[in-house]
Amino acid sequence: MIIGVPQEVKNNEYRVGLTPGNVSGLCKQGHSVLIQRGAGEQIGLSDETYRIAGATLINSAAEVFHKAEMIVKVKEPQAQECAMLREDQILFTYLHLAPDPKQTKALIDSGATCIAYETVTAMNGALPLLAPMSEVAGRMSIHAAASHLEKSHGGLGVLMAGVPGVSPAKVVILGGGVVGRNALQIAVGMGADICIFDKDIDRLRQIDALYGNRVRTFYSDSLLIEQEVREADVVVGAVLLPGGAAPKLVTREMVKKMKTGAVILDVAIDQGGCFETSKPTTHADPTFLVDGVLHYCVANMPGAVARTSTFALTNATYPYVEALANRGVIQALSIDHHLRNGLNVHKGFLTSQPVAQAQKLDFVLAEEFFVA
Repeated sequence: MIIGVPQEVKNNEYRVGLTPGNVSGLCKQGHSVLIQRGAGEQIGLSDETYRIAGATLINSAAEVFHKAEMIVKVKEPQAQECAMLREDQILFTYLHLAPDPKQTKALIDSGATCIAYETVTAMNGALPLLAPMSEVAGRMSIHAAASHLEKSHGGLGVLMAGVPGVSPAKVVILGGGVVGRNALQIAVGMGADICIFDKDIDRLRQIDALYGNRVRTFYSDSLLIEQEVREADVVVGAVLLPGGAAPKLVTREMVKKMKTGAVILDVAIDQGGCFETSKPTTHADPTFLVDGVLHYCVANMPGAVARTSTFALTNATYPYVEALANRGVIQALSIDHHLRNGLNVHKGFLTSQPVAQAQKLDFVLAEEFFVA
């Protein structure tokens, strides 16, 4: 199979879909890998390293898309990339379609087979290709919060850990999944005053057993959330409905009651966000104010630590790239229902029920196309 890796074009996005080690592995199995020149240069993965690994270096994204049978990316394709897809191609990347009707339509119109990292599943119901970036984003969220609490960055002027005689920052984490638990780990390490909400009692028990009285755990209840958010210095939105739009747990009215200079970090922004006041931002312009509350809603947070993120992501995605290349899309999706769960669009049909529900569209089950 001919596998193409274009350079990412989203704002301040320096991750790359395959590492030189991945390229070497694919080439040894008889596949051809096309890498757009400069795709990994910003994170220390030089063109020469890719060439030595066996890749063919390509000058333009257009040529990569034209020649490749499978496109492996990191972020969702931008409009100009969607326009280059064709019916006989596989696209393997993050898609986050639920809040993005324009991308959904473009992918449907392309006729390509589009598999989303974030909806591939595992035996235990986990999302193995979303998890590594959720780990990164969760940890980064607290670093970003600590920075933006500083007065010079628009915050209230609160030190996360406090000092003797002065209280630490109050941090509220909405969601105890991968993002929430990783945010919690860093917030505990910084010495913040933390509470975390989730609907999974067993998960709350695990958090309580691990952290004891260093963390307050709450069952997700709208009145309790409103009460805690009102007093918070930092609120981290870390709620996930796999493949679907994130629920709006914090209303505009709740934001109005928050402290001036408090900081909201909406890590769920890729799926539409869990604050009514959220809108996607970029690393170049990461924040905005609503009713005096600073909102940080960067849609590709892990891109800021692109080298770490690239290796963490490709450690997880490479076996699936290998399976698609070795078996072909029909066999790979027919025999592996976990990979098949990643299918969002195929030959002009939407195959994701959560996306269909979010956008009020018709869909066709992936099993209609791929069965063992």
